[in-house]
Amino acid sequence: MISPRAFHQALAATGVNFFTGVPDSLLKEFCAYIDAALPPAQHLPAANEGTAIGIAAGVHLATGEVPLIYMQNSGLGNAVNPLLSLADPEVYGMPLLLLVGWRGEPGLKDEPQHVKQGRVSPAMLEAMEIPYRVLGPEDAASAADLVSDLVAQAKDRSGPVAILVRKKTFAKSEAKRPATSPNADLLRREEAVEAVTAALPAAATVVATTGHISRELYEQRLRANQDRAGDFLTVGSMGHSSQIALGLALADGRNPVVCLDGDGAALMHLGGLATIGATGKANSPEHGRPLNYLHVVLNNGEHGSVGGQPTVAMEISLTDIARGCGYRAVHGPLSGEAEIRRAVADLLAQPGPRFLEIRVRSAPRADLGRPRETPAENKQIFIQRLRQS
Repeated sequence: MISPRAFHQALAATGVNFFTGVPDSLLKEFCAYIDAALPPAQHLPAANEGTAIGIAAGVHLATGEVPLIYMQNSGLGNAVNPLLSLADPEVYGMPLLLLVGWRGEPGLKDEPQHVKQGRVSPAMLEAMEIPYRVLGPEDAASAADLVSDLVAQAKDRSGPVAILVRKKTFAKSEAKRPATSPNADLLRREEAVEAVTAALPAAATVVATTGHISRELYEQRLRANQDRAGDFLTVGSMGHSSQIALGLALADGRNPVVCLDGDGAALMHLGGLATIGATGKANSPEHGRPLNYLHVVLNNGEHGSVGGQPTVAMEISLTDIARGCGYRAVHGPLSGEAEIRRAVADLLAQPGPRFLEIRVRSAPRADLGRPRETPAENKQIFIQRLRQS
């Protein structure tokens, strides 16, 4: 395996001094290292992979250096536009180094949402004409040469290059940010999920975002012996659950549609909040049917399922953003179980769209399970429930 410190030293030796991106579970030890070892001027986590390309391009323009952008391969889709229309040698020619976690690598077991993405990731890079190399746990001795060669290639071609990082490539980080636990006194997210679902009518439809939140909702339903046919568990497509829920609420507003979102997911495509708010105005009581939509953001201030790297959600007000985007009823931030139940009941009594921010504790259970059904099976069960309601 490769030492995160040694890998960073190899990057620094080639003049790579700035890091941005969106964390990935395969890169979490390297991300933990740079998060602890580097000052904010050298490491800036981005809202999504496309904005990370933009940040890196600006750094290159100002310094002439080659920045590094880290991401999961599922984030390549967010990055395609700026890679091809900004950084490409045929446009502005920005030498960038992409560090891409290779989830779903062919031949290795992974979750359903990663299998196709893993299979096509090399072809995506080839289609974009981005040179790449594969880095694995057996490459510790040659990693520095690989980095040096790719950075030189990025400079020579004035364009992006990439490293596809295999599973278990990085060893444990030699540096970790001190655990300050600013949210240690808050409710656990599982408890918040339970409080929200307990306050919902049985006919409500729930769309849960990717990562731990969908898994926690699934386990909560099993523990409480509750019907889970009305739950759509978004196992991939980070940042899009709120828009799936919006489409459902637009198409069928008879029963409440509830999105259980995360702070990282909400930030990734924050413009979706403006779309929800504007759609709510167009579907207000004065113009016909109000939007029967409740958007709940469970804010723990970090990307919990990919290593716990921080988001900016504790430094800003998602509640004020929602209010400014035109949500008709807004509550939060809050944390107690009783106040969550009261807030959900109060919000559902008002015209939508509605917004609730709940601040929760980090650190999910290590034994958190996964859905037994495949995504396709979840979809069919969900559709049958919609048709019958």
